[in-house]
Amino acid sequence: MLHQKAPPPVTESLVALPSVVREVFATVQARNPHEPEFQQAVHEVLDSIVPVLERHPEFVDGGIVERLVEPERQIMFRVPWVDDDGKLQVNRGFRVQFSSVLGPYKGGLRFHPSVNLSIIKFLGFEQIFKNALTGQGIGGAKGGSDFDPHGRSDAEVMRFCQSFMNELYRHLGEHTDVPAGDIGVGAREIGYLFGQYRKITNRHESGMFTGKGVQWGGAEVRTEATGYGAVFFVQNMLGVHNQSIAGRRVAVSGSGNVAIYAIDKAYQLGGLPVTASDSSGYVVDDAGIDLGLLRQIKEVERGRIAEYAARRHGARFVEGRRPWEVPVEVAIPSATQNEIDEDDAQALIANGVRAVAEGANMPSTPAAIAAFHEAGVLFGPGKAANAGGVATSALEMSQNASRQRWNFADSESKLRAIMSDVHDAAFHAAERHGRPGDYVVGANAAGFERVAHAMLAQGVI
Repeated sequence: MLHQKAPPPVTESLVALPSVVREVFATVQARNPHEPEFQQAVHEVLDSIVPVLERHPEFVDGGIVERLVEPERQIMFRVPWVDDDGKLQVNRGFRVQFSSVLGPYKGGLRFHPSVNLSIIKFLGFEQIFKNALTGQGIGGAKGGSDFDPHGRSDAEVMRFCQSFMNELYRHLGEHTDVPAGDIGVGAREIGYLFGQYRKITNRHESGMFTGKGVQWGGAEVRTEATGYGAVFFVQNMLGVHNQSIAGRRVAVSGSGNVAIYAIDKAYQLGGLPVTASDSSGYVVDDAGIDLGLLRQIKEVERGRIAEYAARRHGARFVEGRRPWEVPVEVAIPSATQNEIDEDDAQALIANGVRAVAEGANMPSTPAAIAAFHEAGVLFGPGKAANAGGVATSALEMSQNASRQRWNFADSESKLRAIMSDVHDAAFHAAERHGRPGDYVVGANAAGFERVAHAMLAQGVI
């Protein structure tokens, strides 16, 4: 599922930033010298919001950017637990609470060996603007651990989750901070985490954790939401040009929830998804990915993607590579950050890609994004295209608060409407600031404006 590359260096591009944000970014580099992913995320946002700052000098005078790039709170803690052999293990836990100006902190937990403070901070920073775009009244945060649940028994995962929550619980609450799942944190992990929170606090706060099982407070469509939402966003981008995903070949990376449900929705809207991947390589199936087989291998058997090709006539496995060399018209990167570099982008462009929507967080490098823009490819950045997951989490919070349940059709209809609103907010913000069709500028500008106005109204805190 992960195709992670080293993030590109951003220090050399400091001189290219306009003066209005150059000093802020220099401070970010000085304070966070060994956090390349975080620097990359900040650089992209700062570069995009210059037109907003020029139009709103009050944001500059109010020190909005200086405050936004510094988290409201950073929490790092030890997580000791005992494995099935009776051996003590120690991991690190993280929660970075970036902004609560629009509502309680909201963002997932990621359990993966690659997790470090830089990754959690980049994810939390992105979450500020993504959550603002949804219009759901939620702040931005992210958390996780370098614990790897892959290959661990249910008992080991339970003991780790309980130890993790023994510290994190004191920083959470339905009006304070509401986590959800992310890579490595699915229904099993969320169940153990919520159970321990309930035991420690002696409170059944259904709204303090999202992504719960439907039978105990979860929302319909939450599992599908990020993948579905990314495809809805593609459909909206294409719709501006009177086009559709129907009849188009689609490349999807990854094979987790986001990828599986992006494939599912692409089929429903008439597309032909032909790829899936994990860290070992990718499969291409020109007849269309067999979703039932993919789910059996990845969700039930927890196997490797190569097994798909071994069991599917006509499919082939390409070891150690990513699917961006396959000719497609739509690409939905759904694995991890920096999985599409400039060479990958040029390969997609040469093969006729028309639209790219980021199902993962920051999967395209700055050079790749520049290549897409130069070639006129429609590009939906993650903070807009994959906002469906957190938007549905906010819907789950609303249901928990009102003790209501919405059915699948109602929840999907609300998700579709939210993704349409997210698209329109980004599209119109790009036009308003002189960058028509640039969804990166549009998404960053629209999210930043909502946060900045609230920060000014609430004072220096």
